[in-house]
Amino acid sequence: MNSSSGAASSVDLLCDEILGRPEDEGVTLALAVAVNGEMVSRRYGRQPDTPFGPGGPVDHSTTFISWSMAKSIVHALVGIAIDDGLLELDTPVVSERWRDDGRSSITLDHLLQMRSGLAFVEEYVDGETSDTIEMLFSGSEHRGVDDMGDFAAAKPALADPGDVFSYSSGTTNIICRLLGDRLAGGGVDEVGAERRRAAVEEFARTRLFNPIGMHSATMRFDASGTFIGSSFVYATLDDFVRFGELYRLDGVTADGRRVLPEGWRNLARERISHDPDGAGPHGFDYGRHWWIWPDLEGSMAAHGYQGQFTLVLPEAGVTVVHLGLTDVAVAPVLVERLGSLARVATGL
Repeated sequence: MNSSSGAASSVDLLCDEILGRPEDEGVTLALAVAVNGEMVSRRYGRQPDTPFGPGGPVDHSTTFISWSMAKSIVHALVGIAIDDGLLELDTPVVSERWRDDGRSSITLDHLLQMRSGLAFVEEYVDGETSDTIEMLFSGSEHRGVDDMGDFAAAKPALADPGDVFSYSSGTTNIICRLLGDRLAGGGVDEVGAERRRAAVEEFARTRLFNPIGMHSATMRFDASGTFIGSSFVYATLDDFVRFGELYRLDGVTADGRRVLPEGWRNLARERISHDPDGAGPHGFDYGRHWWIWPDLEGSMAAHGYQGQFTLVLPEAGVTVVHLGLTDVAVAPVLVERLGSLARVATGL
């Protein structure tokens, strides 16, 4: 057996182990490994039963929630908008709430780096103080506050912009509110929610999703027409792989069409901060709306609640996507498994 066939067998074995992991480690719903643009392994699991109804098998047509992997999709949309001259990376963001205080110096780059200095409690446990839960799930029919970007922008400053890393779903929704305003030509009071929503959907579809073949992708919006880019994109397993592949190829499609500005990928994985509490063996680094796995050189990863991961190793030609239900307490075990899978795939 040559080294390539041995690596292929090891990839299949590791994928089977992840899919069949003990229930106390969580549930894997879908898993894929692509090497140099070729899908070398794909696995589907089964949705567990819930109080709302029975589960069942998932397949190639099932769309999965991104949770915070959507933040990395926002990074892509921002890059395209900057290339179009609609946004500026280093210019202070104009917010009516920030005109008269130190928040007026917050730039788009501060927001992408999660270093705005704004207060925001990023917590996911019911019963605990959580700006995230209030933002996303309070209000009528538990669909969240009406204007999530404004909700986050109203938070007070706890630090000067650029000084402190603080991962915040609210920060991403401030970016999405700004993007919606620029694309629609005004805020909700000026142009209405539907115009803002339609402008962002059209932009995302024509400039990002369609060019990379991510046709299953759907986005959720708040009542003001702002894309809830902190948390809500739904897509199939293969389409999340297509998104990862876009970054593996530095913003260029497989057929050579440039979608993202040249170098935008590398800005995303430029190490800005470190989160020692991340589920990796040595925590995780953070760039601009993408995470970095310190133990995997050159890596970049989109992370989502309950074990959603799009892990990309551009120089090694590897993209790994995992979708499922994994509690934060056992997430380090999953991260270790996915890291091993990525390392073995580099041998193909």
